Amino acid sequence: MDGTSGNGRLMNYKELLISIYNEAKQRNCYKAELNEKTLNNIKIIADKCFSQKGVYTVLITLSIYKILHPKQDIRNHQTQIKNGFSGRTIDTQFITPTLKQLNLPSMAESGWLTRSLEQPYPYKLNYQGKIGNKKVKNAFLELVNTIQVDQVNPKYILVELLRHIIQIQAQNTIKIQPLSNPEKSTISKVINILNEQFSFNYNAFGGSKLPVLAFYAIYQVLLQEIIRYNTCELKSLGSHTASDKTSKAAGDIEIVKNKKLFEVLEIKLDKPIDSNIVRIAQEKIIKYNPERYYILSYLEVKQDDFNVINDIINEVKNNHGCQIIVNGIIPTLKYYLRLISSLDKFIDLYSNLIENDSELKIIHKQKWSELIKQLEDNV
Repeated sequence: MDGTSGNGRLMNYKELLISIYNEAKQRNCYKAELNEKTLNNIKIIADKCFSQKGVYTVLITLSIYKILHPKQDIRNHQTQIKNGFSGRTIDTQFITPTLKQLNLPSMAESGWLTRSLEQPYPYKLNYQGKIGNKKVKNAFLELVNTIQVDQVNPKYILVELLRHIIQIQAQNTIKIQPLSNPEKSTISKVINILNEQFSFNYNAFGGSKLPVLAFYAIYQVLLQEIIRYNTCELKSLGSHTASDKTSKAAGDIEIVKNKKLFEVLEIKLDKPIDSNIVRIAQEKIIKYNPERYYILSYLEVKQDDFNVINDIINEVKNNHGCQIIVNGIIPTLKYYLRLISSLDKFIDLYSNLIENDSELKIIHKQKWSELIKQLEDNV
């Protein structure tokens, strides 16, 4: 196992991961060093690297650690396990930040924040942690076993894993052309294509992030142009697949003013706003203390919960001073588009977010590209 640089110096975790990534990017291939079962397990993890980021991140962390510490049994991933080490610490400090730097799929903080992976038991083939996808669980445990028990070089596995992921990302790339006549666009036409985009049946996971990106784009403009948002900044978008507990965020979009949380947007594409969603918002308001909390849905407010929702809104305002605003996605976007000075600035920002988002599928990007062309044809 080689964890040395060209001059013989032992590399650190970050340097080693970047070095392996560069090998994968240069299409170095270690297929001949791996059997068919191992290659199939690598493909399973790679294919699910966006929906099972925790598993993929933990596998990378364990593999990197094994290269640099070949005598460590990497199945003992916690210090409370006999002869164990802190995989989570290595991941949080080095692996996840480097994955972000390389624009690879990554967790908000650490793969070990995934409950199914943080159980204090070795990652042996009989590990009982409830990883949701059984094929992914088996592939993960078998790959750890391949490295630890069969003593296959983890570098071979990592290069092949990252090669697959780079290919997936390349296939998921599409260039969205900017508007050639942006001055001819109107708010109603932009709203029409947004409405069509959000309501389209993609038959693919990830579409719920589209309105989040739309609001993120429009807030980038609002923060530059609206007095209310002077000195405000947008926090970076987190993963839309992460749970609230894992992401440690107050909502989908967070605006900070003077280092304090100022506004929060929670955005639902396919869920009506009910009392449970508003109660969850109430809990977050108590914890994070923003001035405003928007709950926006493409669907209507659940009418049976209307009175309860109003009661919660009044209670939160009276007890915590925070205004909860419940509204539809489309009406809110329409209102915000009236406030900004340039529609094409919003479209450019939104298109760029869609183009570069790693969680969206190619069909989401293709659809927006088609809608932009439709907007051009109709101006």
